[in-house]
Amino acid sequence: MVPSLMEALEAREAETRGRVDRLREQIAGLSEELSRLEEQLSRLRITRERVDEVLGDGPSPVAGTPVAVDGGGPADVASALLAAEAELDVTVMSPEYQAIIGRFATSGAAMRSKEVYAALEIGSEARHVEGMRSKLKRLVERGILAETAPGLFKVDGRRLGW
Repeated sequence: MVPSLMEALEAREAETRGRVDRLREQIAGLSEELSRLEEQLSRLRITRERVDEVLGDGPSPVAGTPVAVDGGGPADVASALLAAEAELDVTVMSPEYQAIIGRFATSGAAMRSKEVYAALEIGSEARHVEGMRSKLKRLVERGILAETAPGLFKVDGRRLGW
């Protein structure tokens, strides 16, 4: 009887160990998902703060709702940022791109990459200006900016139907 009791205990121990391992895997998966969602929530909060800064005390637009403002002003840019955030576009949400977009939001004018670079008080070395041009082209690809003439960029709302 003793050997069968030991076998039964070993079987229960193995079964319990298996359940513990499965629960640990579930906890690890849930922890990973929680971290991912907390990061997304943090980005949403940052974007909302940026939009509030750009729009001042005006009402915050709802994501996916086009804001009809002519001239590519702050409300247009805020809508584009909300759309980019909704699509989880990490590039557009980065601080460097935020500064570029903010410059266009406050200016509303068409600018060349060298002007944007100078406006951000970074400098005007040729290699940096070329890097800025690449960033502006990425924003054109995403429908936030438009290249109205070769090398001349301004806010574009085509991605939201403005």
